[in-house]
Amino acid sequence: MSTVQADLYPSRQHNAPSWQPRIDPVLYREDPHNAPLTTEQLSRFERDGFLVLPEVFSAAEVAVFKQELERMSHAPEVLESPAAIREPDSGALRSVFAIHRSNPLFARVAQDERTAGLARFLLDGDIYVHQSRLNFKPGFKGKEFYWHSDFETWHTEDGLPRMRTISCSVLLTDNHPWNGPLMLIPGSHKHYIGCVGQTPENHYEKSLRRQEFGIPDDGSLSKLVDQGGIAQATGRAGSVVLFDCNTLHGSNSNIAPSPRSNLFFVYNHVGNRPVSPFDGMPPRPDFVAERGPVEPLAIGPQQYS
Repeated sequence: MSTVQADLYPSRQHNAPSWQPRIDPVLYREDPHNAPLTTEQLSRFERDGFLVLPEVFSAAEVAVFKQELERMSHAPEVLESPAAIREPDSGALRSVFAIHRSNPLFARVAQDERTAGLARFLLDGDIYVHQSRLNFKPGFKGKEFYWHSDFETWHTEDGLPRMRTISCSVLLTDNHPWNGPLMLIPGSHKHYIGCVGQTPENHYEKSLRRQEFGIPDDGSLSKLVDQGGIAQATGRAGSVVLFDCNTLHGSNSNIAPSPRSNLFFVYNHVGNRPVSPFDGMPPRPDFVAERGPVEPLAIGPQQYS
């Protein structure tokens, strides 16, 4: 259901960038009893806005995921789907969206207690998948993605009201400093940067390949990096990266031979469903942003073979 709601995080409405403090919690669960994360991990997530968990999935499980990744990268029904996004220059496959809907294997990963269970705890309640995708960053030609806050886009273009959303990336390949890993600005999730530039019509068709609107200005980025630095989310295949929806992040091009691929799930609290987009444009397609109706995920242990 799409309704009108006050815009608590305005962006793309003025000729100059704006700053405002975050008005939503980072950790919604106040009682750490039976937490799936340690007290130190919870503290780091609240402080930095992200957390890297080494080798959550086994090598055997990753092998199953990669076998399906390879099949999908050559399947005509996948490549011809509107949910398949190509690199802007080479035409190489960049992402396949809505994998929690279209792929039975990855639908199970989306419900795994090692991914969704963590988000359910951090967000303190029932969750659903707002967005999912399989990301490819091939060796030699995988392009960069500029600094941005996912929440700025999801709020402005999808109508996601509040910061009660967490992203979960499952690394399918080793992420090295040289093959374009995810980069994050620690502490940036505590500030909301209102960006300059009105959203163009059908912006998603270009932004999923190369984002040019909804990106912070150079001055704001410099200030945030001066405060928090830049961290790289490197790790072995099977590791999991959790990051808050407002943490500024991006990645460099991959000019190394080794590819970088990951499963990406965005978990949103069921009470934070999208309303009308705050930029006044039509909503983006459902394969990019789930609008409902939604059912809470049935989260539990999963086995893969």
